[in-house]
Amino acid sequence: MLALGVHDEQYAFVGRIAVSLADAESCKGSEPMAILCDGEPIGFYRVERHANTIAEVEFARPTLGLRSFFIGAQWQGRGLGTRALEAVMRDLVHRYPWASDVALTVNLRNAPGIALYRRAGFRETGGLYHGGRSGPQYLMLCALPHPNPT
Repeated sequence: MLALGVHDEQYAFVGRIAVSLADAESCKGSEPMAILCDGEPIGFYRVERHANTIAEVEFARPTLGLRSFFIGAQWQGRGLGTRALEAVMRDLVHRYPWASDVALTVNLRNAPGIALYRRAGFRETGGLYHGGRSGPQYLMLCALPHPNPT
């Protein structure tokens, strides 16, 4: 996992995995997760059980936070980010049945990230988060795809 990284210009938007793992260790409710393809790690993200740690806001519904989502540089450009994010959302439904939504922040300059999250159903909440190290970020929210009861 520690060998995974992004292209140099992407580090403005996502930190190094070793730093994120150490931070997750000290943050109650933060769960680091590997993204695997055929058993090989290709990416990483963190689930925050307390979404207010994402942008220091309170949410009206039970909300998880998604942090540090990335696909390793050598795996990018193959559509794996889209597929991985879809799988993450399905997994969150099963592991956290109490949660209604997922929140994340994405830097305004991160056009590929914004496009990925919009394709997955995330929408801007109308506010900006200014606490990021690389400038203002959109706060985005997406309803979890809970199956319809039959």
